[in-house]
Amino acid sequence: MNIQKFKEMREEKNLLQKDVAKHLKIKQQQYSEYEIGKRLIPINYLNDLADFYDTSIDYLLGRTDEKKPYPKKNS
Repeated sequence: MNIQKFKEMREEKNLLQKDVAKHLKIKQQQYSEYEIGKRLIPINYLNDLADFYDTSIDYLLGRTDEKKPYPKKNS
């Protein structure tokens, strides 16, 4: 997992770790551990962060260099 993307995306938006943690409804320390790779980030948080940053989970995980999110499914 390319954890560097989490920090890059946060800094691009001029956010602090506490801002992202507040969005996820978790403590800043817990988010910090995700960002430095000390803990694995749960899939539900990945999904939420992809929506928050308007990108894809694949981009956050370093599986693609395409920042643009995938088209939304019509359900």
